[in-house]
Amino acid sequence: MTETLETKRAMILRAAAAIGAEKWPAAEIDQLRRKLLADHGAEGKTGSDYIADVLQSAGWKVVLTAQEEAEDQFEEEFEDLLHFKTLGDAEVSLMRLDELLRRFKAHGEKAAAERVMEIARLGKRRAEMIARNHKVEAHKRAEKEEIARCVLRLAGCAQADSRLSPEIS
Repeated sequence: MTETLETKRAMILRAAAAIGAEKWPAAEIDQLRRKLLADHGAEGKTGSDYIADVLQSAGWKVVLTAQEEAEDQFEEEFEDLLHFKTLGDAEVSLMRLDELLRRFKAHGEKAAAERVMEIARLGKRRAEMIARNHKVEAHKRAEKEEIARCVLRLAGCAQADSRLSPEIS
């Protein structure tokens, strides 16, 4: 079994080298999968996920979705973005989310803008969860409810912007 896997791994790496792509998005991986099948018949039959794993483990850049590419490209921007401990922290976080969202939309970075919205939704869910927790002090629950409302307004503004500029959304 291990020998078969090593052979298949070697086949994948040889075929990948022959294609010579710098990045491996889903379409390139599918092309590689079809090439393996065409060149090696049943022996070359393998799934796209396995091919992606082999390429990644060999140090090749695998980009399965635009979302993942945006996360890689703007990783520093998304790091340590949510701070909702106090209302002041939340205000700074929301301003940063709004700034990133507007910048990404202005530059047509749809996947990055969607990632900002995912982070905002995560923050909203966290704030709502804490606001519903009766073990948390009443004033903290009230703060978290306010934070959740602010995030909701941010999301509402983003949706309104996308209705005004459909080419960006």
